[in-house]
Amino acid sequence: MLYKYQAKKITGEETSGTMEASSKTDLAVKLREQGYIPTLVKEKNEKSRSASFLSRFGLVSGADKIMFAKNLGVMLSAGLPITRALEILSRQTGNRYFGQTIISLMNDAKKGDFLSGAMKKFPKIFSKLFVAMVKTGEESGQLSESLGLAGLQLEKDYILMRKVKGAMMYPAIILIAMVLIGVFMFIYVVPTLVATFKELNVDLPLSTQVIIFISDFVTKHIYLVIVFFLAVIFSALWFLRTEKGKIFLGNIFLKTPLISPIVKKINSARTSRTLASLISSGVNVVEALAITKDVLQNDKYKKVVARAMDDVQKGVPISNSFKGATKIYPVLLGEMMAVGEETGKISEMLEKIAVFYEEEVAEATKNMATIIEPILMIFIGAAVGFFALSMIKPMYSMMNGI
Repeated sequence: MLYKYQAKKITGEETSGTMEASSKTDLAVKLREQGYIPTLVKEKNEKSRSASFLSRFGLVSGADKIMFAKNLGVMLSAGLPITRALEILSRQTGNRYFGQTIISLMNDAKKGDFLSGAMKKFPKIFSKLFVAMVKTGEESGQLSESLGLAGLQLEKDYILMRKVKGAMMYPAIILIAMVLIGVFMFIYVVPTLVATFKELNVDLPLSTQVIIFISDFVTKHIYLVIVFFLAVIFSALWFLRTEKGKIFLGNIFLKTPLISPIVKKINSARTSRTLASLISSGVNVVEALAITKDVLQNDKYKKVVARAMDDVQKGVPISNSFKGATKIYPVLLGEMMAVGEETGKISEMLEKIAVFYEEEVAEATKNMATIIEPILMIFIGAAVGFFALSMIKPMYSMMNGI
C-alpha cells in the first residue's frame, strides 16, 4: 500500500514523501532504519472523480495509459521484478477497471507469460501499437526502454488530440448556446408578439410567417421535436462509427477549407510519430506500416500506408507511396522520408518530421480559433438580424396603420 508520511531526525532535520509499505507499522520501521521518526502517516488516496466515472464504464483515460507505460518502464529499469512493479501500479491507479486489468497482467506474468501476450487480451486498453512495442522490447531485452518510448508515443498523441479538441470547443459552445437561445425565443418570445399581431390584424411578411410557423410547431409539439433531435444525434453518432460513416466524415474533413490543412498535418504527425516509434523499437518496416494503418482513422490515409506496405515487400522504397499522395500528405513528408532512407536514418528523420508537424498543428489550432471567431460573429449577426427584422417589420406596418 502507498503511504504519505512526514518524519524527523533527532537533529531536527525533516523529510516527507510517499513510500510503499504493507502497513503503517511497516512504514514506521523502514523510516526508523533510515534514522527518522514518523510524525504523520496516512494512506495516499489517488482516486479521482474522472477515473471513478471512467472505471464504471470499463474505460481507461489516455493519461492513465501514459502513466502506466512510463512508471512501469522506470520501475523495470530500476531493477524491480515485473510482477512487483505491476502489483504497485495496480494499487496506484484510481481507475478500478484498469487496476483489475493490471492485476490480470500480473497474474499472467507470474505464470511465465509474456507481458505483450497478456496485453492482447485487452485490445480496448492496449492498442496494437502499444503491444507491438512491448513485444519488441521483450524480444530485444530492452523492455524498459520500449515502455518509455510507448509512453512518449501515447503522450504526444494525447497532447496532439487535446489541442485539436480544445480548438473546437469554443465554436461548439457558441453553436449550442445559439440553438438554446433560438428555442427559448420560439417558445416564449414569438408567441407573445404573434398575439399582438393577430389582435391588430397586421399583414405579415413571408419571413415573419415562417418564424411564426416554426414557433407554433415547436410550442405544440415540443416533445416530438426533442425526440426528433435526439434521434438525429444518436443516428448520426451510430453512422459515424460505421466504416461508411468514417469514410464519409474523413472526406468532408479533407474538403472543408479551414479544417483540411489541420487534418493533413495531424495525419502526417501521427504517421511519422508511429512509424518512428515502431522502427526505433526494432519492429520490422512491414509490421510497422501495418500497425500505423490501424492507428490512422481516415480511409484515404489507410490506403496510402497499405500501398507502402506492398511497395516495401516488392523492394520499392517506403517514401515512394507518400511522394505519390501529395493531395493528402505534404510534399515535405515524402521527400524527408526519402532522405532518411538514403542516409539509413529513417527513424530519426521520421521523429523530426513528427515534431515539425506537431508544432504546426499547435500553431494552426491557435490560428483557427482566431479565424473562426469573426465567422461565427457574422453568422450569429445574420441570424439575429433576420429574426429581429422579421419581428420589427410588422410593427412598422402596425405603426403606419395607426
